[in-house]
Amino acid sequence: MTDLLLDAARRGARYLAGLSDRPVAPTAAMLAPLAELDQPLPDGPTDAREVLRLLDEIGSPATVASAGPRYFGFVTGGSLPAALAANWLAGAWDQNALMRITSPISATLEEVTARWLRELLGLPAATEAGFVTGATMANFSALAAARHAVLSRAGWDVEAHGLFGAPPITVVVGDEVHTSVLKALSLLGLGRERVVRVPADGQGRLRAEALPALSPSTIVCVQAGNVNTGAFDPISEVCARAAQAGAWVHVDGAFGLWAAAAPSLAPMTTGIASADSWATDAHKWLNVPYDSGIVFCREGQALRAAMTLHRAAYLMQDEPREPYAHTPEASRRARGIEVWAALRSLGRSGLADLVERTCRLARHFAEGLGAAGFEILNEVVLNQVMVSFGSPEHTDRVIAAVQSDGTCWCGGTRWQGRTAMRISVSSWATTEADVDASVEAIRRLARDPRTA
Repeated sequence: MTDLLLDAARRGARYLAGLSDRPVAPTAAMLAPLAELDQPLPDGPTDAREVLRLLDEIGSPATVASAGPRYFGFVTGGSLPAALAANWLAGAWDQNALMRITSPISATLEEVTARWLRELLGLPAATEAGFVTGATMANFSALAAARHAVLSRAGWDVEAHGLFGAPPITVVVGDEVHTSVLKALSLLGLGRERVVRVPADGQGRLRAEALPALSPSTIVCVQAGNVNTGAFDPISEVCARAAQAGAWVHVDGAFGLWAAAAPSLAPMTTGIASADSWATDAHKWLNVPYDSGIVFCREGQALRAAMTLHRAAYLMQDEPREPYAHTPEASRRARGIEVWAALRSLGRSGLADLVERTCRLARHFAEGLGAAGFEILNEVVLNQVMVSFGSPEHTDRVIAAVQSDGTCWCGGTRWQGRTAMRISVSSWATTEADVDASVEAIRRLARDPRTA
């Protein structure tokens, strides 16, 4: 076992050391050997060293280099050194984060990390947290708590009796609501088509003056960080309206919530502490390994009521906080360990620098592409940049060429009728030199006659 793990560490370190020198997206030649893995299941065992060799020699080249410094797709960060190392150690520990009795270290680190995050993000002191797979499940968990609270106030126990015959709930979203919120609503039986949509402005911000009448049976979903523009909904105004009406406000802050930890960006999050629930991803801007989302809820009882297991005789709850009572999963990996490691290694100043530095690099990206004559479609207020290269067809060809070239990787999007390249600067490893090299590659490819 020791030799095998040391071999895995050597192979992993070699892979990481080579990320800057390889294409960000694997080439056809790098993908071709994958066919060798498509074989019948062997009748007998295979030596573990051979299994690891196959994974490394065939699998490593076939990866997308999203852990490297020039991957700018899907708001994807890399893994901080401390977080990756903690992930490897946690894998060796093989802990079940179900309860304190199944993993004292995991339960302890979740409590510590939740406290740190409340302080860093400026959330109410009594806020409770659950460590889930990502923003989709964080949104799901928070909206399940909202559903519980709204129906409980109306005298209905939704966990016991379901939605059949339940009092109606109104869900209000902005026109630029993220699809993960809509998926969560569909899973909860609240319906992605039954929402009341509020018009958005040119940056995707919900128009607070267009909000419908709110009531205690209303859940309002707002956005901290539009996935295309980085813009924030007017959360303070929405929360004020909701407070008057007794409505619940949920904040989808998959990546934008981390702006609260950066002094120069924190004003964008003004009013966010007045909401009732929040969702974020740690595997985005905090740069921890997948999968790692966090749900926060002001009313801890509402989250626990929505998430806890119906009492099984073998689940003895003697502690004030049992992890299983805050997440949809029961048995799960101890993902809070990596979040703790990332925060401990960064500290307050390091986290602020990570967020602010990547935002500066996003502005540098926009300045470089704008100076080259390309149209920047958004106000670059966070770490997101959208650029058009002219016609939709030309823009699509440039995106395809950039992805194939391998210098960097940027995705495409459609934004309020426009076709655009979307650039997200999220990795701790990205430098100004990486941005400069990427701008030059994009400029070269956009002017190549083959993309015209």
